[in-house]
Amino acid sequence: MKAKVYVTLKPSVLDPQGKAIHHSVELLGYEQIEDVRQGKYFEIALDANVSEIDARQTAEQIAKNVLANPVIEDYRVEIA
Repeated sequence: MKAKVYVTLKPSVLDPQGKAIHHSVELLGYEQIEDVRQGKYFEIALDANVSEIDARQTAEQIAKNVLANPVIEDYRVEIA
C-alpha cells in the first residue's frame, strides 16, 4: 500500500519560488498562466498487511508531525 502526501503553502503565505517560476514560464511565452504555487510531494510505502484506515491515520500523523509545517502549509493524503 502507498500513501501519497501533497504539501502546499497556505493561500495566505507568500510563495517567492512560485512567483519566480511564474515569471520564467511567462518569459517562455506561456502568457495564459495566472499563478504558480510550488509544493512538495511524498510517497510513503506501507506494509501490505496494514488496513486502509490505519494507513491513512499513519500517513496523516507523519504529514502533520514531520512533513508539513502546519503554521504555513496544508497537506492532503491519498491512499493507493
